[in-house]
Amino acid sequence: MSKRLITQEIQLKLNMSNASQPQDLVHLQVNGEATLCPPQTNLPALLNQLKFNPRLIAVEYNGEILHRQFWDQTQMQEGDRLEIVTIVGGG
Repeated sequence: MSKRLITQEIQLKLNMSNASQPQDLVHLQVNGEATLCPPQTNLPALLNQLKFNPRLIAVEYNGEILHRQFWDQTQMQEGDRLEIVTIVGGG
């Protein structure tokens, strides 16, 4: 497991410490990895928890590219699948 994934997992566990029981958490797949988040987490909050820079990514949400204008109103639901692609510059 990469250092980034371990860091993300620790951060999510810290953010979820307010959830009273495991069944209170939403189970997601992010880039093929199982991820948990609190209920009613919207996409920008999840991206923040995962330490993604929203200006440098594209998000596929359940098989569809999700336009930025819909990010704020998109709440994570049980079983959602996200693919997050980071833009990398270089020559």
